[in-house]
Amino acid sequence: MPTPYKTTPVFDETTLPAALRREHRTKAGVWGVIRVLEGELRLFLDDGNDAGTILTPDRPGVVQPQQPHHVEPLGRMRMRVEFHDCTPEGFRPAPSP
Repeated sequence: MPTPYKTTPVFDETTLPAALRREHRTKAGVWGVIRVLEGELRLFLDDGNDAGTILTPDRPGVVQPQQPHHVEPLGRMRMRVEFHDCTPEGFRPAPSP
């Protein structure tokens, strides 16, 4: 099982940085796994077609390298981001059309 090479501090709805609330990207070769520890968080993949996905403690979010995205807290929540240099275990990209 791949382990993250870096993890952010735990953020809540009041400490979540503005940079994560607006469009941003990971670097080339870096995967992000958004882990909600408590509550809910909406993940937007900023490709123009995304209405957002609700993340929960049982449903983490995965961001591919350089994929534009942002998050929005949905009430009280706690979360952190793990950074990986390879595809996180269990992630399967959507098939190409």
